[in-house]
Amino acid sequence: MKLEQIKEIAKQHGIKAGKLKKAELIRAIQTSEGNNTCFETGKASECGQEECIWRPDCN
Repeated sequence: MKLEQIKEIAKQHGIKAGKLKKAELIRAIQTSEGNNTCFETGKASECGQEECIWRPDCN
C-alpha cells in the first residue's frame, strides 16, 4: 500500500502522520483499531491475521 493511502487511513483514525515512517504509522493505526502492533516485527507467520490489510507489505 502506498504511503498516501496509509496517511488517509491514519487521518480517518485521527492520527497525524507528521514525520512518522510507514511502519510507525501502520503500527499507530493498528493501536487505534485495538489490534496488535505487529507490522514488520518479523512475526507475520505467527500473528494469525491472514485477512489483515497490511499483510501484503508485512515481513
